[in-house]
Amino acid sequence: MEKWHNLPVFQKAMEIQKLVDHIVKSVENTDIDFEYEIQSEMIQSNITYMRENSLIIPAKIAGASGEQALYDLKMENAAIIRKAARELITDAHGIEMHGYKDTEYLDLLRTEVEVFRILFAEWVKAFDMWNYAIDRWGVFNPPGINYDDNDPDDDIPFDPDNYFE
Repeated sequence: MEKWHNLPVFQKAMEIQKLVDHIVKSVENTDIDFEYEIQSEMIQSNITYMRENSLIIPAKIAGASGEQALYDLKMENAAIIRKAARELITDAHGIEMHGYKDTEYLDLLRTEVEVFRILFAEWVKAFDMWNYAIDRWGVFNPPGINYDDNDPDDDIPFDPDNYFE
């Protein structure tokens, strides 16, 4: 089994995914009286996005947890995870606004995402920032590394005749 399965941040992400699955089923089985058809479509969008975001989080944790994964890839995945977790809370608010009455489940989700946030922040702090390739887009470079810095690997002479002998 992969090491990321044992990470607390991954285990919490899986708990959140299961909780979201139960919330989605509960919302789907609840009779909410909508005045307009668009309200039904909006709540359907909320639960669709909740389900998608709850699946994205553990997948991206797994993708960022490989020992060979470079810093910029880890940070890109971390940004996607952060966005997905925040959208879970936004969609929970949307479901509540549309009349979902079992708000204790949504409160539990908010609590679990807050616990996840702390585990996530500690996990990100542990990324090896010196295992990197320069992000030429300039978004996910380690501190002190710029998108236009010289890549030290570019200075290594390469002679294909010597390489293939």
